[in-house]
Amino acid sequence: MYFCTRFWFNCIMATKHYLSYLEETIAKRWDSLAMADYDGENRYTYADLAAQIAKLHVTWQQVGIKEGDKIALCGRNCANWGLLFLAAASYKAVVVSILPDFTADGIYSLVDHSDALLLYVGPNVKKKIDPSQMKSLRAIIFMDDMSIVASDDKFRKAYEGVDKAFLKAYPDGVKASDLHFPTDNYDDIAVINYTSGSTGNPKGVMLTHLNLSGNVEFGQSRIPHGKGDKVLSMLPIAHMFGLMFEFLYQVCDGAEVYFLTQAPTPTVLMKAFAQVKPFMILTVPLVIEKIIKKGVLPKISSPAMRIMWRTPFLKNVIRRKVKEGLDKTFGGQLRFLIIGGAALNGEVEQVLHDIKFPYCVGYGMTECGPLISYEDWYRYAFHSCGKELPQCHVRIDSEDPTGKDGEIQVKGINVMKGYYKNDEATKAAFTPDGWMRTGDLGVLDKEGNIYIHGRSKNMILGPSGQNIYPEELEDKLNSMPCVIESIVVDRDHKLVALVFPDTTADGKKALGNKTLTQQMEENRAAVNKELPQYSQISAIELVASEFEKTPKRSIKRYLYQ
Repeated sequence: MYFCTRFWFNCIMATKHYLSYLEETIAKRWDSLAMADYDGENRYTYADLAAQIAKLHVTWQQVGIKEGDKIALCGRNCANWGLLFLAAASYKAVVVSILPDFTADGIYSLVDHSDALLLYVGPNVKKKIDPSQMKSLRAIIFMDDMSIVASDDKFRKAYEGVDKAFLKAYPDGVKASDLHFPTDNYDDIAVINYTSGSTGNPKGVMLTHLNLSGNVEFGQSRIPHGKGDKVLSMLPIAHMFGLMFEFLYQVCDGAEVYFLTQAPTPTVLMKAFAQVKPFMILTVPLVIEKIIKKGVLPKISSPAMRIMWRTPFLKNVIRRKVKEGLDKTFGGQLRFLIIGGAALNGEVEQVLHDIKFPYCVGYGMTECGPLISYEDWYRYAFHSCGKELPQCHVRIDSEDPTGKDGEIQVKGINVMKGYYKNDEATKAAFTPDGWMRTGDLGVLDKEGNIYIHGRSKNMILGPSGQNIYPEELEDKLNSMPCVIESIVVDRDHKLVALVFPDTTADGKKALGNKTLTQQMEENRAAVNKELPQYSQISAIELVASEFEKTPKRSIKRYLYQ
């Protein structure tokens, strides 16, 4: 078993609180743009940000929200989502982040499980939820304009007095000298992040201010940016990858953040890249694979081009032109392309490697807030996931960590506090000596590069970085007529359900006059009605025999991928 020799405790003493970064940056960049909705109305300078944070603090004081209370955010990426997060964090409240794609029942379940008192919603969530289903809430507020969607009379009356209270607290307006963000709360919970919309036994990842500070500090030191650098927030901000590296670390050091408030279709993205001209892009493999497979591979796939691609001198000319074209696609100012969430297609990575594009593949998970490993693109080892962060350390649970796969385990200041109200899951997530189990299998080379060779967890990454847990879909399918058992797999970025049907007398009786194919299509439609768009099942394939099982009667999933 591999152990790091450095003591991660030293990192705690050296880590600067992310709210210290934010307070300093607001004062330094007072009149500069902090964040805006791309193609939207909301735009905030750092001065505006200070004023709006102060007003939200007054608002929550006015309505009786206390330190440690839970404030849930459930809406699309937008500047007001970011504003609410910063205000809640600096108020010492706990942010509960919920994906807006979850079903209404899923949202009700997570709001109830989190003990949230306030729920801020975006337009799509506002349309689909029934306020009467969340009786523990003090109020539901529309995050676009901060208007009340539902509340009791007492809350509404207090809320109506906010403007007067704010004017009394800041008669001359908010100044940089008025900011005094808390930095003595490293061990307090900052975020409860729900990556699944389960209505059964959801897991809310509890991340502390220290977890967030470790990630922000790493970003500031290793992925630096300067005045005028811009970033496009297109990954779900309710997920830690998007929240941390497209928003929080950026705004804490003065970047301009533009929130993509609409679906990231190829057309929308190309237009946004051209206009925003981001200095860095964070994305999942699917986006890059589509761009390379559609715009690059067809141009270099002819026999003649394949020869020239490898011919001395000629290859340098051709590869430089391909790189220039790809750089233009991303806006022309790109210095960092960071890919994460799943393995990158080998052919696509080979092209990026050949043209010396500034890309790397990182590794992380929500439970680490999220980053575990990274390497600068010019030192990045082909096919790896980079090296461990200074803020956390990695070991391989293997007799030979450099040659034989073992579980990747993590320890350090990035690692979560546990799962909210789920002691059993928290205990299972850690080894007896305190290392967090990632559930991923891999090795370390002699230089410390991490190579992932398999996943013992079954999570599937959605098209925009959403986590899809196939067991939840299978549970719904297995309750449908004529289904004995099922597994859901990823086939070319589409979810396909493999079903072993019931062809016994009982199954035939349930079938009636319909064919098995017709029944399965009805099952698919019924299940999809209960699922968000990104986790919809595209097809059902019937299998002729029962799925192969382990001695514990678990399906051997790897046989059906």
